[in-house]
Amino acid sequence: MLVLGIETSCDETGVALYDTEAGLVADSVYSQVDLHAKYGGVVPELASRDHVRKIIPLLGELFDKAGRTPRDLDGVAYTAGPGLIGALRVGAAVGRAIAWGLDVPAIGVHHMEAHLLAPLIAPADDQRPAVPFAALLVSGGHSQLVGVEAMGRYTLLGESLDDAAGEAFDKVGKLLGLGYPGGPAVAAAATGGDPARFSFPRPMTDRPGLDMSFSGLKTAVANTVRDLAPLGDQDVADVARAFEDAVVDTLAIKCRRAARQTRCRDFVIAGGVAANKRLRRRLTDSLAGLDEPVRAIFAAPALCTDNGAMVAHAGALRLAAGERAGLAIETRARWRMTALAPLETADR
Repeated sequence: MLVLGIETSCDETGVALYDTEAGLVADSVYSQVDLHAKYGGVVPELASRDHVRKIIPLLGELFDKAGRTPRDLDGVAYTAGPGLIGALRVGAAVGRAIAWGLDVPAIGVHHMEAHLLAPLIAPADDQRPAVPFAALLVSGGHSQLVGVEAMGRYTLLGESLDDAAGEAFDKVGKLLGLGYPGGPAVAAAATGGDPARFSFPRPMTDRPGLDMSFSGLKTAVANTVRDLAPLGDQDVADVARAFEDAVVDTLAIKCRRAARQTRCRDFVIAGGVAANKRLRRRLTDSLAGLDEPVRAIFAAPALCTDNGAMVAHAGALRLAAGERAGLAIETRARWRMTALAPLETADR
């Protein structure tokens, strides 16, 4: 089954072709970073318009790259939520129109489920998680700990009560004058920082539970930046390092708790922030150091950020399970993963 995946939940236009037998055939991504950088964050209406402008040329590029044509498709998957509603509707409308025109099935994919399943796209034999497992989904819009009882059957273990970790990275990047997106810029600045100069709080780690909070950490950084102003290059590096360490420590503590609570053998880490090198090293070591070692499994760095490959893959699994979208174009700005149908019981 050859499935086209379309991702337009925020500021990346991603398209991909995934074959259930051959794996990922081709993918293309267009980023709107330059468009939104001048505003310090994503402007929803501009994002929607840019998706409209780029999606058809990007699809042409994709099929040329793959040496395939739309008539080779057996199904279409598109991100139906959560995300920016206008941006979602662009991808959903295009995806639904292609499916209708070719008379092939379509499916609306949950954006975070697509992230969760991204490590399963062509994994090495020893990197396939054993069900049940736990997962950390950490991105610009979400920071969640999830229990995976079976594919499609999820339990929310904990989540951020305010800012997501990726959102905090973006805001700190702006405070430090590093531009947008903040995650890669803060991580790059942190490499030259002194880890001993500043110490920021590890929010909600001094109390039981798996919920998280990053707004207080952001405020602590803002206060430090105000006290230091004007900042020199070393100040920026030192603050960036202290902030990154605080986020990584917080996530590591919560993941260790989740691993103990679920007694899982494998822990999947996915989403945009999962590309952070310091986080990958820390979680790998921290989970392996438990009394009953837990294996950390990450999506490939290129599959951590928003992309069409993860949508095509997740959509292919649900299409193979018999799920189909109706003719109506349905998108959701908010959508709990726990509301999804288990894959093994999808209506046929």
